[in-house]
Amino acid sequence: MTALVRTPIDTMSPAQSIDDLDAAIWRLASGINSQSYRFLVLVREFDDRFGWVKWSCRSCAEWLAWRCGLSVSAAREHVRTAHALRGLPAISAAFAEGKLSYSKVRALTRAAQLHDEDLLLAYALQATAAQVEERCRQIRNVAPESADDAQRTWKRRSLSIWRNAANGTLRITVELPIEEGEIIARAIERAVEAGDVATGPELGEQSWYSQQADALVAVAKTYLESSSSESSSTADHYQVVVHVDEQSLRGGVGRSDLPIDTMKRLTCDGSLLTIVEDSDGTPLDVGRKKRTVSGALKRALWARDRGCTFPGCANKRYVDAHHVRHWADGGDTSADNLTLLCSYHHRLLHEGTYRIAHGADGGRYFQRPDGRAIPRCGYRLDDVLDEGVEVADLCGDEDTSAEAWLAAVVNGNAATDALRPRSPA
Repeated sequence: MTALVRTPIDTMSPAQSIDDLDAAIWRLASGINSQSYRFLVLVREFDDRFGWVKWSCRSCAEWLAWRCGLSVSAAREHVRTAHALRGLPAISAAFAEGKLSYSKVRALTRAAQLHDEDLLLAYALQATAAQVEERCRQIRNVAPESADDAQRTWKRRSLSIWRNAANGTLRITVELPIEEGEIIARAIERAVEAGDVATGPELGEQSWYSQQADALVAVAKTYLESSSSESSSTADHYQVVVHVDEQSLRGGVGRSDLPIDTMKRLTCDGSLLTIVEDSDGTPLDVGRKKRTVSGALKRALWARDRGCTFPGCANKRYVDAHHVRHWADGGDTSADNLTLLCSYHHRLLHEGTYRIAHGADGGRYFQRPDGRAIPRCGYRLDDVLDEGVEVADLCGDEDTSAEAWLAAVVNGNAATDALRPRSPA
């Protein structure tokens, strides 16, 4: 019988700083990424040699789910990703070095065959996992097969109503293609904004979900109470912003928020508002020198920022346009001087002494109150080491492995003064 060896796990001392804990977690995550790559390589080799047949399994995914305690769907994704990496040497190398997480790699393998691998990798290294997922989904939408995906999504549309008489409630579950679902979402948001939802100090504890439920009822009542029996074009009643590269509409490569054929359908019979962007996705300046942000400028900001731009924030509700250089200080109301921030991070920048600074390359980045730069997708060792500082200097010996560096930080032996995040070059 093989003995199970348990390795003690060191915990951080209360005397250690939050920055030390942050660095330790990052180093462990990098190690997990490297081991995940090794795990997928072994799974691929196991599948190539039909190792799962020995256990009377029908597929490698079935064996992996049973052997490693994964769900069947997760096991299938692991096997698919493992084989997809075979033809992606650059992404595989970055994954092996711990620079990419499994979540990013899983998304990249779905789109890398349709795009330049090096360009996609460069984007993934500087973006969050959610942003990589979105970018790869947009790339897949341009492929001819996206029409089949859109058709399957349309066929799966459904609505079910379940009445619970005992509790006095009714549950509605609906599944729609995203472009159709956005119509309902915008109608509900419009009802909230229009004041069709009961509000007041006595209802201050209402959650956003409760308000949406009330808004849905208000929308239904409005339809039932309408005296007009004539149908009208919905294009004048709602506006949904979607993005697509013009060359993709013409059969070229690019990205699209929705399957390319869906985009063509939506643009076939509807009012269009075209925003021309450069290669970096920056809209043309449509602002004027005034404090109030116009509707056209707000649309341009949404086209560029997609929501709150604070690193790591994915909030798309209660978002304001923030003047990087305040209008009272001479800052103009233009796209170049504005960025979108949620109410929480907007308050941080105005009242929490956070600030937006400009890098040497002309780009903008966020700074903490202590002057440290906040990277877009988490600190890396390259970001926090001062010039000329080697990992060996922090470890104090010849062992420059991740484990040795982590042990030095945990035990307080590392020269933590050298771990100071630098502003982007």
